[in-house]
Amino acid sequence: MNSPTSTYRAARDQLISLSGSYAEALGSFRWSDVGERFNWAVDWFDQVAAGNEQPAVVILEEDGTRSSSSYDEMRRSSNQVARWLAERGVRKGDSVIIMLGNQIELRQCMLAVMKLGAVIMPTATAAGPADLTDRIARGEARHVICNAADVAKFDEVAGDYTRISVGAVGGWHDLSEHQGLDDSGVEHPATTPEDRLLLYFTSGTTSKPKLVEHTQASYPVGHLTTMYWLGLQPGDVHLNISSPGWAKHAWSCFFATWIAEATIFIYNYTRFDAPSLLAALRQEQVTTFCAPPTVWRMLIKADLSGGAGALRQIIGAGEPLNPEVIAQVREKWGLTLRDGFGQTEMTAVVGNVPGALVKPGSMGRPLPGVPVVLVDPSTGERLSGAGAEGERSASTSRGRPGVRFP
Repeated sequence: MNSPTSTYRAARDQLISLSGSYAEALGSFRWSDVGERFNWAVDWFDQVAAGNEQPAVVILEEDGTRSSSSYDEMRRSSNQVARWLAERGVRKGDSVIIMLGNQIELRQCMLAVMKLGAVIMPTATAAGPADLTDRIARGEARHVICNAADVAKFDEVAGDYTRISVGAVGGWHDLSEHQGLDDSGVEHPATTPEDRLLLYFTSGTTSKPKLVEHTQASYPVGHLTTMYWLGLQPGDVHLNISSPGWAKHAWSCFFATWIAEATIFIYNYTRFDAPSLLAALRQEQVTTFCAPPTVWRMLIKADLSGGAGALRQIIGAGEPLNPEVIAQVREKWGLTLRDGFGQTEMTAVVGNVPGALVKPGSMGRPLPGVPVVLVDPSTGERLSGAGAEGERSASTSRGRPGVRFP
């Protein structure tokens, strides 16, 4: 019987080998059954990270300060954090608010919470006391991890929850105390593919933010096709412009990149500056780059004549991509800017994939493993034929990520 790791690797390797071969990938890829026990942090990340000195994450600050952690360092430090969190009472099934910026500790904590079988509640650092009160109540959060600069926000947030800070603050546990603990592998938490892993709150554009649940399989396994859409390959350096706390950050700055065994590159800045971003992108030899069309429009207004550096794949996400933007970037860099579609409630489901002809104004075609059908919104019946208009719906006829189907 195949192990969860070998099953997952086979699916990953299949999609990597079929990059640029959309028709074959669409026709042959099926969601793999990862079995009755699966934990991405233990069964995947730790397996590829052991002894791996490739950078897992590189963070460049606008003042030039640079920090990094190799795969093996991340594996070992997250084991230490997991043991330390367990000593502070974090248990399997507990909800843990993680409200950190783009820093090494964010990823250590995400892996550590996973390794304990607890539930991650990603939260943007911009969240205020009212938002936090709502999240703790609806998400039943039992633990909070934030930076020392944000602890004051919780003065107004009632509740019986463990308070953990990055940096010493009176009355809060200091995360740095994990250093020096045993960094060997932690015991598998015996999570199943259906167990909870993530609780996201949507942006609440039109009403109160919705609470979205993801399982041990839905994001870790589902993002195999996000990796395919982004065009990630082992050894790549991937830059994604997105803030922690939102789903797209987990898509590109955690799951898809580490599924591919690539490097996450983060450029932290207080105020966006196109020339500085372009310089960092070239300096760090970024190979794949994803940013919202708003950022791409600002980059176009800057000077793109310096070239694309080591870039191989460029992607837009989060809003419609104007044909004019695609044309101008192609003219300057000789690369085709691709886009796609997904939601907090799902992974990437539709996209313009590597090697495919991009039709201006189109967000692409169904991604492998995600059969998308056109339905009549009034009857639910499937539609077909040129010119048919309806709603796009994702069918589960071929199963769901990582879950056994009869």
